[in-house]
Amino acid sequence: MSSYDVYALGNALVDMEYEVSPEDLQHLHIDKGVMTLVDEAHQLRIMEHLREHHHQRGSGGSAANSVIALCQLGGSGYYACKVADDELGHFYMKDLRDGGVDCIQGTFLEKGDTGRCVVLVTPDSDRTMCTYLGISGNLSVHEVEVKALHAAKWFYTEGYLVTSDTARVAAIEARKAAEHGGVRTALSLSDPNMVRFFKDGLKEMIGDGVDLIFANEEEAMGMAESDNLDDAVAYLKTLSKEFAITRGPQGALVWDGKGLIEIDPVKVDPVDTVGAGDMFAGAFLYGLTQGWDHKRAGELASATSAKLVTSLGPRLPQSETQAILQRFA
Repeated sequence: MSSYDVYALGNALVDMEYEVSPEDLQHLHIDKGVMTLVDEAHQLRIMEHLREHHHQRGSGGSAANSVIALCQLGGSGYYACKVADDELGHFYMKDLRDGGVDCIQGTFLEKGDTGRCVVLVTPDSDRTMCTYLGISGNLSVHEVEVKALHAAKWFYTEGYLVTSDTARVAAIEARKAAEHGGVRTALSLSDPNMVRFFKDGLKEMIGDGVDLIFANEEEAMGMAESDNLDDAVAYLKTLSKEFAITRGPQGALVWDGKGLIEIDPVKVDPVDTVGAGDMFAGAFLYGLTQGWDHKRAGELASATSAKLVTSLGPRLPQSETQAILQRFA
């Protein structure tokens, strides 16, 4: 019997979230609405410019947000990542454990800088991320705990790992280990820039095909190199047995291997879209690991991600997550 519903592999980033104006982004010469990798000096200059802005912090990284969401709903998860033996690293690991996620213990941490992600939220609720990977850029096969991986129902990883050679190899080897152990495989495309600049690397991570892909509409069409959603649906079928395409206020499309299911949107007034796709993936995987069909899992994912965007931050309080779950009991 599996010990974990999901074993996830991803970057470990302490999110530092600021509310900013479009003029701030222009002043800082930052591309709006995407994730951009920056060096430490560049990120510190951004933080200096925003020193008068209030910010909040929490353990982040796309796959981390998803596995925390799954655990808040009542699932069991393990997160494989790399943090440094610094204040942010210990904060990160404690935050994971407080979220109910199993992870490596602090005695194995190395010297260096734990990764940070400056998240800039504009009044239109869009999010722009400037990421300094720090030691997470050295994530490698050494962080892949095969025994824990083989004790899971699903292996899940994020497309962001494609930017690091060692992390990309780790994701590929972890997928192979999952396949060898009979563990189902899932991947999120993560960000339009990952598709735009690292498509070949993402295809390496996918290999001969995975069981499930998560993408938003822009990412899906980018993979298909088309501005037509039907083309994107057809292309994703060549990469994965199943997939979910999130479409913001238009809901989502889910391919369950046999038919295309339309998931209705939950209408809300968005404040911050940070983590919406991560929440969708975590809730969807929770549903599948509990034996739900794809429509029910998609509706839970739609409801939780819609609630998430009504407030700042990449996750909900567990009480709110559980309240939504009760509607699907």
